Amino acid sequence: MEAGAAKVDRDTTSLKSEGGRSINVPLSMKILSVLMVTAIGFGSDWSSGVTGAMKSTLKKDLRINNTQYALLSGSEDFMKTALILFSGIVTDRIGGAGAMLYGNAIYSIGAVLIAAATTVRSYKFMIFGTVIQAFGDIATQVAQYKVFSSWFAPSNGFASTLGFELGVGKIGSFVGKASANIIAEKMGDLSWVYWMAVIMNVFTNVVTLIFWFFTRWCENKYSGKHDPATGEKLTEKNDHFEIGKMLRLPWPFWCIVAFSAFQTSCAIVFTNNATEMAEQRFDISAVTAGWYSAMTQYMGFFLVPCLGVFIDIVGNRLSVMAVCGIGMFIAMCLAKWGPTTSGTAASFGIYAAAESLGPVVIIDSIRTTMWYQEVFGSGYAIKIAVNNSMNIIVGIAAAVIQDKDDNSYNNVVGVYVFLAAGSMVVGVASLVAGYFYVDLGRLQWTKKQRVRNGDLINVQRDKFETGDMGKKNRTISMSMFASLILLIMGAWCTYFWGLATGNNDA
Repeated sequence: MEAGAAKVDRDTTSLKSEGGRSINVPLSMKILSVLMVTAIGFGSDWSSGVTGAMKSTLKKDLRINNTQYALLSGSEDFMKTALILFSGIVTDRIGGAGAMLYGNAIYSIGAVLIAAATTVRSYKFMIFGTVIQAFGDIATQVAQYKVFSSWFAPSNGFASTLGFELGVGKIGSFVGKASANIIAEKMGDLSWVYWMAVIMNVFTNVVTLIFWFFTRWCENKYSGKHDPATGEKLTEKNDHFEIGKMLRLPWPFWCIVAFSAFQTSCAIVFTNNATEMAEQRFDISAVTAGWYSAMTQYMGFFLVPCLGVFIDIVGNRLSVMAVCGIGMFIAMCLAKWGPTTSGTAASFGIYAAAESLGPVVIIDSIRTTMWYQEVFGSGYAIKIAVNNSMNIIVGIAAAVIQDKDDNSYNNVVGVYVFLAAGSMVVGVASLVAGYFYVDLGRLQWTKKQRVRNGDLINVQRDKFETGDMGKKNRTISMSMFASLILLIMGAWCTYFWGLATGNNDA
């Protein structure tokens, strides 16, 4: 009897441990991880909200035009297009926590240089600081979501985690955007805004260091997590570089990237110019415009966590994408053909709701379409590379149009309409295609459906790797990757063209 009890005890122990480590990660540890990563992201979101709100003030104090301002933000985008793919590969290899540790340190150095540049009113010095800051941002952008992917699987907390982090990030961007001009006005100098950002980055670095020690402790105590649907082990870092898998991403992944290319680029360009647009359309001060644009752009922050929970439980990712694209298109049409105060206000309001749907569904869909979680960092890096390439091309083109239109937003909003129309077309087309192709249609699955069809996901993954279907998918993937390289090259050409022509007006 005692021998039998001992055998049962040993069997139970083997189920509960792997190499002396527990295989069951408590929910409290997962929540603590999410809270720390969210706190880390808050600082960078606050800083990102500052620059867009300070557009008119920067142009005035640095004596630059719209094209030069676009080059300022384009410098960061340029560095990301040049290095983000390598950053994704490295992040998959060394882990998200390690990448965030060195990334935030570099980001803070760049923040100090930018603050110093605004103090001495040097445009070229500010570009240099922006480039340095970009090196850090390149690492942290991929790393935080890589961390989330290692703790949570699709339809099992990943979207909810994203929703919470992005919702808090919207609050950070709101505070940064709304307070930027107030700080500049009350302190009597715009440089104080950027020195406040430096202080925020000190806080970010402290939390990052704590999180790094936390992940090391978790690695020693817990053996890892698994996808409850497919059984795939979720990894925080890999034993070696997985370049081959990065080059063979499934075609549904590229559908999501195409949607993001239009939707995210439209959102970023519109956000960067919203405060100045509000100043002109509403005929108000920069401070008041900062509040208006911040409220209308970020008042949907409470929708984001709810959307994350909805996607985890109900799925319907393609439906959300289609609604997001349609909403963006309506908002931009109002901005273009309703240039009155009421028309612009309606545009801002619809935009706030539609834009809130984008980030969560895009990132979660990218993860859901991928066969291997271990290369999620590389996949997300591709999405960032596409977005930043589009931002360079669209941002500089829009700035040139605006400069030729006497700084008016009457003509340049046509660019926003084009991008929003693209997101609507891709979103609706993906929704329709999902009814015919299971690889894309599984994005619509509920949580119960995904768990029930876990074996089907594994079968589809095997088909992707072998036989005629495997050859076809690999050809598509390599073709899309080649197109990505061409897009990056086009963005570089646009950036250097803008650099050569924009500085002539300094």
